[in-house]
Amino acid sequence: MNARGLSRPTAAEYVGCSPRKFDQMIQDGLMPAPRLIGTKKIWDRVELDEAFEELPREVEGDEWDAVISKL
Repeated sequence: MNARGLSRPTAAEYVGCSPRKFDQMIQDGLMPAPRLIGTKKIWDRVELDEAFEELPREVEGDEWDAVISKL
């Protein structure tokens, strides 16, 4: 069974960063706020997936030149 609710360290690992970076991404609005089970903070795996899909992609070399030339 794959858990839908993830602890902070597990949620950070799930999206590929440290817990400290994860906290910063939450403050910056790039990752969702936690849900509460009593007083325990839990991150919804589905919401993490949705937020991850919205993260910017790196544009490399020739691709970047193509983007700039269209402006």
